[in-house]
Amino acid sequence: MDAKLRRGADRAGALALFAAIDEQGSFSAAGRVLGISPSAVSRGVDRIEERLGVRLLLRSTRSLSLTAEGQAYLRAAHHILAELDSAEQQIADRGAPRGRLRISAALSHGRLCVVPLLGRFAALYPHIQLDVSLTDALVDVAAGDADVAIRVGALASSSLTARKVGSARRVVVAAPDYLARHGTPETPEDLRHHNCLNFTFRRDRPHWPFRHDGREYALPVTGNLEANNGDTVGQLAALGMGIARVGAFAVAADIAQGRLVPILERFNPGDMEDFHAVFVGGASTPARVRVFVDFLADALSGR
Repeated sequence: MDAKLRRGADRAGALALFAAIDEQGSFSAAGRVLGISPSAVSRGVDRIEERLGVRLLLRSTRSLSLTAEGQAYLRAAHHILAELDSAEQQIADRGAPRGRLRISAALSHGRLCVVPLLGRFAALYPHIQLDVSLTDALVDVAAGDADVAIRVGALASSSLTARKVGSARRVVVAAPDYLARHGTPETPEDLRHHNCLNFTFRRDRPHWPFRHDGREYALPVTGNLEANNGDTVGQLAALGMGIARVGAFAVAADIAQGRLVPILERFNPGDMEDFHAVFVGGASTPARVRVFVDFLADALSGR
């Protein structure tokens, strides 16, 4: 084998070795996955560190931890291995979408709107292996922590490609038994006398927007319960804990089954919450990412 090709193969193997160590958590477990001995794994790490001239792993008898340089090398390993996998899969199958697709979505929107669509997507693309993570934490797509992230609300400026895949209106809701106990607000100002449920990620004092006589305004509200996602806020409202203002998708089933009722609809400003698929764009975007984003936009656009 040509020396340059051998060096390239050695480096690809080193990336796979390092990624396996991080994923498995130990040299012995990584060795079992790769079919080599723990001592061979250790020698492989030594060669990588010697070539780079930095320490990548801090090792003790009980644990392994990554240095800052190790974390950077791991991010590069994930990105390069994913690109290699994508290139090989597309060539092997003449560009047909296949391989692992890592999807990140927010808890509520993911559970209620994204996950129910995955069965249909899997039937259309049986060679794509789906890896789904539901979390309200902001994953780093640019660093290779996910292939596609479904983001809710306004987007921060970044080099990533973002495509709008849907939107939802917001609605103020309460449980019938709560309204029976505390009365139904007739105007937004009546909310000052009610327990209003809110989100923990609102930095400022909570304000709910309303429209009256063509004028939009924000009304401060207070309450004794908060949660970090619309699914939980809606559930608390359905339990009669207070009044909530959430995305309509999060409480559609509760409204349909009578556990919640919309209130103050004539004051609803009609503001929409957008959902975007965020991914690394460009000519090298894997086919599995492109077809998933297209599928999601088509499936969610009418919801």
